[in-house]
Amino acid sequence: MAEARRFFSTDTSDTPDNTLEGDLCCASCGIVKVDEVQLSKCPSCDLVQYCSIECQREHKPQHKQACEKRATELREEMFFKQHEGSHLGDCPICLLPLPLDCRKSRIMSCCYKQVCNGCAYANDIRELKESLEHTCPFCRRPFPRSEAAANMNVMKRVKVNDPAAIRGKGTQCYEQGDYVSAFAYLTRAAKAVDDADAHDQLGNMYSKGKGVEKDTNKVVYHWEQAAIRGHPISRYNLVLLFLTSCIGHDPSLERLKFGYMRGYVEKDDFAAALRGHQSALDAAKSPQREAADTAKLDD
Repeated sequence: MAEARRFFSTDTSDTPDNTLEGDLCCASCGIVKVDEVQLSKCPSCDLVQYCSIECQREHKPQHKQACEKRATELREEMFFKQHEGSHLGDCPICLLPLPLDCRKSRIMSCCYKQVCNGCAYANDIRELKESLEHTCPFCRRPFPRSEAAANMNVMKRVKVNDPAAIRGKGTQCYEQGDYVSAFAYLTRAAKAVDDADAHDQLGNMYSKGKGVEKDTNKVVYHWEQAAIRGHPISRYNLVLLFLTSCIGHDPSLERLKFGYMRGYVEKDDFAAALRGHQSALDAAKSPQREAADTAKLDD
């Protein structure tokens, strides 16, 4: 009997002992989840469920402390999660992680795909050997012959809501000094797919007051959103040097090395960062990319 009272009690303390209870009944009124009664989880912590907004509001004073604690834990789990590859994703041709070094990949103005130099170089060699017209290594369309034609292609991609093109247009506007348009495009990209680069650039705009008023809270918000998605510069800005070094970001590793030499980074932590850094670099290697690097040095 005591067990039955405990199981159906509405006093939800959000501990592991009553996790099952939180899954079966409303944490406020105790109504049980059945076909005609649907429960919704607390959006912040996922610990408890409610049958209505009114019950959620009524239970808030009892739930607030446990909710905030669990929400912080969930945020830290996302924040410190080690991503596979990079925030840029994979090359759409060889399917290897795209390098963080922007000089080792390029964006195709025809289809707005980001292709690694290895695949672009392999395509160049193929076209040279077979005396073919120079085309995009991904979509095989001829490259635009003028900047105006390239911009027209980008705007076509923007009109069909291509997030990469929207963010790229925002970056272009920022570089041209049109901060109002840059902010609009970057915000659109950030909202569409939580684009890490868009969040990072929005953080920079709020940090520098370019096109918007300086706002430290929004700086931290956007950099955190980018960092959670694996953006190395945002993680660097938030002093997450260990994590960024583990995904192959050279400047972060150099800062860690400096810290290790000065004695405020532990030997084991620095060693782990070195291993993670090398692992990330190895994952992004391919014979084609190495050939492209060599060919560039020979030019």
